[in-house]
Amino acid sequence: KMLGGVYGIANCRGIKTAAELGAICREVKAAGHVPSVHGDESGILGCGFCKLWVTDGFADAGLGIEKPNFSAQEGADAVKAAGGVIENHYGAHAEKIVYINFVEGKTLEPDHDDQRFIVDAWMAAKFNLDIPKYLVTAAVTVEILSTGQRKDGQLKKAVLIV
Repeated sequence: KMLGGVYGIANCRGIKTAAELGAICREVKAAGHVPSVHGDESGILGCGFCKLWVTDGFADAGLGIEKPNFSAQEGADAVKAAGGVIENHYGAHAEKIVYINFVEGKTLEPDHDDQRFIVDAWMAAKFNLDIPKYLVTAAVTVEILSTGQRKDGQLKKAVLIV
């Protein structure tokens, strides 16, 4: 699992256009994976990472993340046009725990009853991403999204899987 599917790769590489997003989908497909993005019952912005990225929600996070030049729907359309899939997660989701998985070849699946933000650190390495930036972005995503859901506004827990 990547941050927002292929959006995580795009963000870490600093891409800004739907055409560049399509190229990442073709790269992911050529590497033997299914390029995807997801939403939930609220729509394509149900992906918290996507919502923050395309609406400039990381602007005050100090990570240097700039929003792309496409909307969530335009990004999803580009992924689909490049042979990717649009997944729909069951119900609304609001993860407060980050699972960071370093076990190559292993991916945890989302669980509606145990909502967790799952990131496969090994996939970041496979696609030559800046791993610390990728992992900090994952933690900050959950921290920003959980503000207002927890009284202290802090990330509840991070779990490393090694």
